[in-house]
Amino acid sequence: MYFGPTQGIPYTRGMDHVTVFKALSNASRLQILELLRDPERHFSDHGVLSRVHECGVCVGAIQEKLGLSQSTVSSYLSLLQRAGLVDATRVGPWTYYRRNEKTLHALSNYFAAQL
Repeated sequence: MYFGPTQGIPYTRGMDHVTVFKALSNASRLQILELLRDPERHFSDHGVLSRVHECGVCVGAIQEKLGLSQSTVSSYLSLLQRAGLVDATRVGPWTYYRRNEKTLHALSNYFAAQL
């Protein structure tokens, strides 16, 4: 992620602002980030808690929670991953997602300092 030269604000090189803002411009993608903020609370009824701490939340649990098709949720997660807002971990046939707190923190700092 690159938020340009800032004084005293941590940033990561290579982030495309447009991709980040595009990823954040959809209510369902925002909801995914909100759900992943506290996965233990939001996904306790999905029986995935054993993997939450280790890997994140599987696509199927997110899809079920949102009530959207698996392909739509996968597409949303792919964009969030390209934007650097979530990280993905493959375990066998499943992909698990968690928030990238470092990127979200840098984005928060960018907003506070630049906008």
